[in-house]
Amino acid sequence: MKLIKLYVTAVLATWLIVLSILVFSFLYTKSGDKKNRLESGYMGYAMKQSVKYTNSLINETSPYLLQHAHNPVQWNPWTEETIQTAKSLDKPIFLSIGYSACHWCHVMEKESFENEEVAAILNENFINIKVDREERPDLDEIYMEAVQVMANNGGWPMSLFLTPDLYPFYGGTYYPPEDRHGLPGFKRLILSISALWHENRGIITDNSRKVGDVLEQLSFNTSGSEAEPVNEHSLLKAQKGLLALYDNVHGGFGSAPKFPHASAIEFLLNRYFRTHDAAVLASVEKTLDAMALGGIYDHVGGGFHRYSTDHQWLIPHFEKMLYDNALLSDVYQKAFQMTRNPLYKKVAQDVFGYVLREMTSPQGGFFATQDADTSGKEGLFYLWTYQEIIDLLGEQDGRLYSNYYTIRPEGNFRSHESYHIGQNIPHRNAIPAPVQYNPGISNNDLDKKIEGLNAILLEARNRRTAPLTDDKIITAWNGLMISSLAHGYQIFDDSKYLNAAQKSARFILSNLYKNGNLYHSYRNGIVKEYGFLDDYAFFIVSLIDLYEASFDVQWLIEAEKLAKAMIENFQDTASGGFYFTSVLHKNLIIRKKSLFDGAIPSGNSMAAYALLRLSKFFDNQEFRVKAEKIITATGNNMYSNPVALSSLLKAADLYVYQPDEIALIASHNHDDLKNMLQAVNSRFIPNKVIAVLDNEAPERGLTQEKIPLLKEKTAVSGKTTAYVCRNFSCLKPVTNAEDLIKLLSENRTESITN
Repeated sequence: MKLIKLYVTAVLATWLIVLSILVFSFLYTKSGDKKNRLESGYMGYAMKQSVKYTNSLINETSPYLLQHAHNPVQWNPWTEETIQTAKSLDKPIFLSIGYSACHWCHVMEKESFENEEVAAILNENFINIKVDREERPDLDEIYMEAVQVMANNGGWPMSLFLTPDLYPFYGGTYYPPEDRHGLPGFKRLILSISALWHENRGIITDNSRKVGDVLEQLSFNTSGSEAEPVNEHSLLKAQKGLLALYDNVHGGFGSAPKFPHASAIEFLLNRYFRTHDAAVLASVEKTLDAMALGGIYDHVGGGFHRYSTDHQWLIPHFEKMLYDNALLSDVYQKAFQMTRNPLYKKVAQDVFGYVLREMTSPQGGFFATQDADTSGKEGLFYLWTYQEIIDLLGEQDGRLYSNYYTIRPEGNFRSHESYHIGQNIPHRNAIPAPVQYNPGISNNDLDKKIEGLNAILLEARNRRTAPLTDDKIITAWNGLMISSLAHGYQIFDDSKYLNAAQKSARFILSNLYKNGNLYHSYRNGIVKEYGFLDDYAFFIVSLIDLYEASFDVQWLIEAEKLAKAMIENFQDTASGGFYFTSVLHKNLIIRKKSLFDGAIPSGNSMAAYALLRLSKFFDNQEFRVKAEKIITATGNNMYSNPVALSSLLKAADLYVYQPDEIALIASHNHDDLKNMLQAVNSRFIPNKVIAVLDNEAPERGLTQEKIPLLKEKTAVSGKTTAYVCRNFSCLKPVTNAEDLIKLLSENRTESITN
């Protein structure tokens, strides 16, 4: 109740600022003197500038910040020096947060930040700070929540006005240059806010304090007296809550814009494994099918776009993010394990192909994003006219391809952008039977034919001007991709996936792990920012996954070391869980602590998942207790908001059920070990823990010493032997893959809680 009152008070105070802005806007339009004062210095500023401007962002490494380094706006990075300047000059801060692949960020830059008149007003009246949200997710999370409190919406570009002590008092997202679509013009807005700052500071101070109070309360609203036990009943209610949001016509959850929600899909896969509820599997399959056949998927080059702007998965927002492709490739390959559907295998492998081809640095790190825009036009790189298809593939193959992918002379989607007229995005949402393409061609031959035609189109597309690739290497996002590739090696037995995963992990450990601290991002040899909770949690999970793919115990040792550092630097010792920022981060108005997923899983959820898995490998009860505190802090949220808590539900599944603990003791015949591993990895078994002791490996002693599951276990009769255990209590060992399959096929899904 207290939080609701604070929230309402902050919203009302914000509306008071809005009304004040309207009043000052009216006075501004009526008063030449006020206009001259607020724009003082503009003519002299403009005359002193050359055609090309340079501001302080020129010394940054972020591609997004460098894009703005030649704006006439005097941008500054978020630094101690910049903040002290705002305090010493007693100027409000204009904070703009975006990222390089953001379409509307580019639009606002072109309309406002490249406008000399707007720049002069900003430079005269504000300290202007530009932030790359991918470099500073902490600032993005804090101030996005502030925008949502004040404006009841959010998105990028994020536009905020702060007091010099960094508290927000007004904010929104994209502002057009002039009044449009119910939004105030940006020039009128900044003039009015500046006038308010000079002439009625009390309103601003009051609102910044109220917004700060709400943010403080929201940050710690992760536990309380309403917390309920987390058990099978909780997970069943969450399952029902998730299915209530399911779109049974087009798949997915909610309406347009429609996001993939990979973690929610994986949770439902886990639930089907537990319950064998056909409706659960049907929701997973329909969603995965719709996304794989829709325009959100790049049928020519592989990989997923960010989200669908419509409810049918047809029209994507064209940016591509590493984290989406990591999470989605992982859930598709796990769905393949469950269903053996070849479409899911193809999608996962095509995503890997795209990432290894276009999103991997020579040193092995994975790049962050690819832009939505080409030459200022969204999606242009990915679109085709019907005639282009015919010209490139020939009349017969062009018609075949066009029928297969719904390519039309008039174009196959509508958009408000004139350059989309007559354009097509390949998709298969309403695919007819193969016989309608070419009578007599088999499904297998058709698939090979289409694959060859896509290769021709990909070669032609690569000759176009490509969207910008943001080649930052972000630790957390690399962790997600490492995990997916490690699983890909286990499932598809393709060594290039393991090699790529290991190369990325070694890159992170060599370049972003210094003096016991993990760092957040890397570009051009420069490391930026101490690691956030996401970086630690996601990377720890990826190291565990690498161990289970390669059985090199050093990956587990590094994971344990980082887990202890995460606890030391991020733990909330009072109420449990972890802050998003460590004790090393400075100049923040609050330390956020959240359980809810955003575009990526929440750091607390992944931390809980990592600690539970490590507790099994190392028999470490401290790790389990700390994970338990996170999972049991959800209260009713677990089933009242299951989409936002999907990754926590995955951790809760591991908490509620005892996983299969599989110990393999290798003999001299490594073919037997390989057969055993194939028996395990060919099946969808959520949360399994698997360890291998190879008596011929140089680290045999260290492996057995570090992993209690392997202690006092031997090969029976000199044969590779499998032990299947629960909570270190083991069934009778078996010495062949067939018997291991039988053990793993038993109904071993009982809950360990009531």
